[in-house]
Amino acid sequence: MHKTFSTSSLGPGGLDLTEAFFKPIHSAAPPSPTKRHTKISVIGAGNVGMAIAQTILTQDLADELVLIDAKPDKLRGEMLDLQHAAAFLPRTKIHASVDYAVTVGSDLCIVTAGARQIPDESRLNLLQRNVALFKGIIPPLARYSPDSILMIVSNPVDVLTYVAWKLSGFPSNRVIGSGTNLDSSRFRFLIADHLDANAQDVQAYIVGEHGDSSVALWSSISVGGVPILSFLEKQQIAYEKETLENIHKAVIDSAYEVISLKGYTSWAIGYSVASLARDLLRDQRKIHPVSVLARGFHGIDGGDVFLSLPAQLGRGGVLGVTNVHLTEEEAQRLRKSAQTILEVQNQLEI
Repeated sequence: MHKTFSTSSLGPGGLDLTEAFFKPIHSAAPPSPTKRHTKISVIGAGNVGMAIAQTILTQDLADELVLIDAKPDKLRGEMLDLQHAAAFLPRTKIHASVDYAVTVGSDLCIVTAGARQIPDESRLNLLQRNVALFKGIIPPLARYSPDSILMIVSNPVDVLTYVAWKLSGFPSNRVIGSGTNLDSSRFRFLIADHLDANAQDVQAYIVGEHGDSSVALWSSISVGGVPILSFLEKQQIAYEKETLENIHKAVIDSAYEVISLKGYTSWAIGYSVASLARDLLRDQRKIHPVSVLARGFHGIDGGDVFLSLPAQLGRGGVLGVTNVHLTEEEAQRLRKSAQTILEVQNQLEI
């Protein structure tokens, strides 16, 4: 398909006018070959993919942004729409193609593509179709960008992150799922809302599966550095466990509510993924609950499984998993969540 690039080929026959328009200064050296050039590729130009792309642009996270999709007309339309906003955005070259060759040399590849569920289709059949889809996505990404970080956003994210790891052949630290990063943001918002506080002052994690078997780590929640549950106990303030469970249930149900109201989720996941991209590519070493290879953590065994744990992220991908304290009940729930994922995973043909 025809691609539009951010170049100055405006002269006759596509002549590059840059040299005529800008005169070099005397004794100038060429640009340093070590200067960092950041390239991000987004696979899937649907609602989620475009929300991620738009957020990446507005937050100035990339020098070059690539969009890949199977629908050339929609893809070109999305690319042009973003390019036409160039006067209002930081300078970023935007490319779009159905050919994965355009992703070559990407620092980060974000996969949002996924098959849509057919009426009355089983979850397993849908998942198997997504595995087939990934077989056409992950190998070319790995081939053109062998040193990149793979971030999977497509659902079910934990199982598909495992699939991407297997198909790519990448080391586990360079394959990450968006996991419960957004769930944890919703969790922090709800707690902050209960306390009339700022969500940025709340430290709280949802771990495990990005789904119904996720685990809220109540024992480690703090607000402004104050552990919530121990504070309530010291102040002899009564609370009901049911109240805590209701907040967790609201986190799980919140995505379904958004989907029932507007048909899909997009903006929150866009900000969530852009936050992960920034901390990865700028080596911020911040901690996010993302889907990582969890075997060996908190007694998780039975096979390779990806699920969300608080992990430190940097230029090398996952730098490590934080040694967060879990109560025995939380650890049991986490292991049960891992088993839920493994049961589905073991039925797949990869």
